[in-house]
Amino acid sequence: HAAATPRRRVSLTGFGRGANEQKAAQQSTMETAEDSAVADFLQILEEHRKNCERQGKYVEAEIAKNRLEELKLHEENRRKEAMRSRQLAERLGVEEAHMLEYQQFNMDWDRKMGEYEQHANELVEAMRDRHKNELKEFQETLLQKQQRPKFSRELLNLRRIQEHLAKQKDYTEAHKIKLKCDALEAWELEKWKNQKQQEMFQREAKFKHQKQGELLALQKRIQTGREEQKKQRELDLERLLQRYRNVKNELEAQQNLERIRMEKMTQGGV
Repeated sequence: HAAATPRRRVSLTGFGRGANEQKAAQQSTMETAEDSAVADFLQILEEHRKNCERQGKYVEAEIAKNRLEELKLHEENRRKEAMRSRQLAERLGVEEAHMLEYQQFNMDWDRKMGEYEQHANELVEAMRDRHKNELKEFQETLLQKQQRPKFSRELLNLRRIQEHLAKQKDYTEAHKIKLKCDALEAWELEKWKNQKQQEMFQREAKFKHQKQGELLALQKRIQTGREEQKKQRELDLERLLQRYRNVKNELEAQQNLERIRMEKMTQGGV
């Protein structure tokens, strides 16, 4: 009888040991025990056949020979079926382990990317709040720095004339000049207010533009980090898939070699 061919099982590097892989290992252990028991029985039967042949008990020898052939054929079919069942369990074990790792991969990356987005939103909101407070302080500073209006030389001269006429008791002319001065002063004051307001708007717009630039720069850094994270996820996924393909190909090669050895054993006799 031929000795059982030792098997080197594929190592599922990077994969968890699933139920199907455990089943395949158990089947392999059971196969080894059954191979040993059947081999022992066939050896005993073969010795019986030889004894019958030596003793001239050819009818009994014929019976033993036929029984041996039947058992060998049965054993051959049993081994082939056991091998097919075990190999199927091994392939399912690889698939199961890969799916578990793939699910864990997505869970880990979804959590990591979710944490990144949460932190990014917190940074953006913190900057917006800071800009809002800085704008308020900037506006208050502008209001505090406002100077008193500087009136024109024409208005100052008319005021002096008005005062001079009043001192001369020429109230009628002084009143006329005063009306003219009041109107001119009101016009110049309105013009000054408009100019100051325009200046404030321009400085405020420049301040807002600067802060908007800071916010856009932050958002650009966040987007760059987001794209780098996405690229890293794709690279990690490709490595995971490549490991799966390597394990699957190695298992297929080992199982093909095992089938070839089984065929050779069958052709040469059990």
